[in-house]
Amino acid sequence: MIHLFWLSLLSQSYYTPLEAQEIFRRAGEAYYREDYTGAKQEYLKLLSHGYGGSDVLYNLGTACLNQGELGDAVLYLERARRDEGNSPDIEANLAIAKSRQLDQVMGSSEDPFIERLANAVRQRAIGIAFVVAWGLAFLTLSLSRFLSGGRRLMARTIAVALLLFAVANGSLLMIRAYVRRTYTDGVVTAKALQAREFPQDAGRVSFEIHSGLKVRVLESSGKYLRLRLPNGLEGWTQAEGISII
Repeated sequence: MIHLFWLSLLSQSYYTPLEAQEIFRRAGEAYYREDYTGAKQEYLKLLSHGYGGSDVLYNLGTACLNQGELGDAVLYLERARRDEGNSPDIEANLAIAKSRQLDQVMGSSEDPFIERLANAVRQRAIGIAFVVAWGLAFLTLSLSRFLSGGRRLMARTIAVALLLFAVANGSLLMIRAYVRRTYTDGVVTAKALQAREFPQDAGRVSFEIHSGLKVRVLESSGKYLRLRLPNGLEGWTQAEGISII
């Protein structure tokens, strides 16, 4: 009985690839009919069952954008950018969302170079390049033992070049991992939030932020998070109105 119970539970929480493909197709059809609510529901089904690739996140963010849900739109588009890297389509929709936000934060500075580099990295492509280059390098070195003269030198030169290429890609993956561990960004998904001077309900309100604004999360204290805005302004606000990217 217990075994059957767990099989039943797993069958309810897992989509086969064919089922996921069918849901993705239905979501796309709903989107092109401008049924953004229906499309959003289908994409959310995929996310809840572990199918959260950049395509699903991008399409979900775009559906939210068309519904005027700026907080969710920015959240899912930023998650798509996190997975995919800088994509013209993602950047274009993020620019549209930013232009519609109530908080037009002025004086914001560019992200540090290391963050921009991490955002530009397409993890899957770089990972594949690393594995392939590393494998080819050692295969070439192994084959060079059976060669002589100029051919051996050529093979070893190619192997060294492949190793250097693999190291460069591995370094990019390490930079990306470091940025993801070190920096935490979030998006305001509540309609409006008050930012206070300290993490208590009695704290004096310093400013107000609104849906769709991307913020840096610095620390937490109880139900509060300390945030930094793109222009450097900091304050404490309730965590339930912030979704972590």
